[in-house]
Amino acid sequence: MFTHTRTAALAAALLALTACSAIGSDSGASSDSTDAGSAGGTVVLVTHDSFAVDKKLMADFERESGLTVKTRALGDAGTLVNQLVLTKDSPLGDVVFGIDNSFASRALGAGVLQPYASPQTPERADELAVDDSDRLTPVDYGDVCINVDRGWFADRDVPEPQTLEDLTDPTYKDLLVVTNPATSSPGLSFLLATVGAFGEDGWRDYWAALRDNGVKVSDSWSDAYFVDFSGSQGKGPRPIVLSYASSPPAEAGPTAAKAPTRALLETCFRQVEYAGVIDGADNPEGAQQLIDFMLSTRFQETIPTTMYMYPVDEQADLPPAWARFGPLSAQPFEVSVEQIDANRREWIEQWTATVIG
Repeated sequence: MFTHTRTAALAAALLALTACSAIGSDSGASSDSTDAGSAGGTVVLVTHDSFAVDKKLMADFERESGLTVKTRALGDAGTLVNQLVLTKDSPLGDVVFGIDNSFASRALGAGVLQPYASPQTPERADELAVDDSDRLTPVDYGDVCINVDRGWFADRDVPEPQTLEDLTDPTYKDLLVVTNPATSSPGLSFLLATVGAFGEDGWRDYWAALRDNGVKVSDSWSDAYFVDFSGSQGKGPRPIVLSYASSPPAEAGPTAAKAPTRALLETCFRQVEYAGVIDGADNPEGAQQLIDFMLSTRFQETIPTTMYMYPVDEQADLPPAWARFGPLSAQPFEVSVEQIDANRREWIEQWTATVIG
């Protein structure tokens, strides 16, 4: 949408959970597909910096389709949409992946996408669609939630928090670290969770209470999780962190009997990532083929291990640890895409004035 780690490989995969910043550079998807790609041409995939895909799987797609896939990373989800809007008259590519529900309405309102209804779209995707225009196709989803270091609380005989309200209790003073919604996609999702929980008239009071209870704000998810959080590789001082519902299975590993961390499923906001054909694309047919590929079962089954998100295809197999340690929230907080689009900038400004000062 979609980097926990105790090994370098797992760290690279989990960094797919955050949307990093800065304009990226172009890269080819594989080096052994030039001949096959020459027949079908090139399709340019514009995405966020955290897009990850199995290289062999992409090489198979290139060989089978006759396409060469060129990936262009533009930053986090917000930067991605901004760049699409700014370059509307001179598109940066053919297909986009990584627009999430926090920014979907802006992309749709700017007219940077053209309709495409993939025959591969699974039934589950209908529940996650932004609208019925077929301009954004759901590919994966996950829950942004507060996580806790279970060992830290057990060692001190302190009860683990359960709800958003618990985090304002003096018991948890100076224990929470979150990320800035102005610079972090998970941070924005958590801000939206509090809007959904407390309403437009109450969310600022909630954040004022968090501020008074010593919440720390980091600019990036990786800093919060790997430096400040006590439950991952950084062994930082804070046992409560903003992360994902899929973080505990990453910390546990595939064979663990229990996870050292836990997601608080009463604190979550559901993040959905979409793909779409860019309006004015040089290769719209190739873009459509790539979206079909992203919805194929073989691609969908790699999403948990490459981008640490849930596949939209309910038939796709999940890693066994996800069922034990990474369940989704039964009732994530919700804010409509229309509300988000109308208020996003103002909410971030109000949050900054309340929390940062």
